[in-house]
Amino acid sequence: MKDSEILEKIRKRDESALDYLYKKNYKMMVKMIIRNNGSEEEAKDIFQDALIVVWQKAYSPEFVLSSKLSTYIYSICQNLWRKELERKSRLTGEQPVEKGESYDLDKQERANIINKCIEDLGETCRKILTYYYFDDLSMNDIAEKLGFANADTAKTKKYKCKKELDNKIKSLYTAKDFLD
Repeated sequence: MKDSEILEKIRKRDESALDYLYKKNYKMMVKMIIRNNGSEEEAKDIFQDALIVVWQKAYSPEFVLSSKLSTYIYSICQNLWRKELERKSRLTGEQPVEKGESYDLDKQERANIINKCIEDLGETCRKILTYYYFDDLSMNDIAEKLGFANADTAKTKKYKCKKELDNKIKSLYTAKDFLD
């Protein structure tokens, strides 16, 4: 389902959009929060709060989605988790773990750049790279989904698409954009 379709369903109060977002993004959000000193239960709460934010924002006439919906949800979860860590540190008197947070913010910025460049690729390349890197599909599954002859064909196309993505990123950004 495309992001625009999901937002349209939300605007029509179709809760199947939330089910879809939950299934598609839950694992990624849990991993992010666990990596940053959280538990699965805390991740579940944060993710549910993030979906409520998305649900509410989608109704705003001024709301414009300028990234992938999954990236937007990830950012909301990061911000909510950061606030939760700050709240915990005030209660316990401990300082929040800065290294992990800044690392994740840098990682998220790089992911935003890569997502933006992927969006500029042709439809086939976009699908191949998304299926492989974000949906964790095997080459056999990708070949089947896209109607390729076999996994080797999918692998070859993925290689060419990855090369195209690398060239696009290199033409728009320098190594300095990715390094501190």
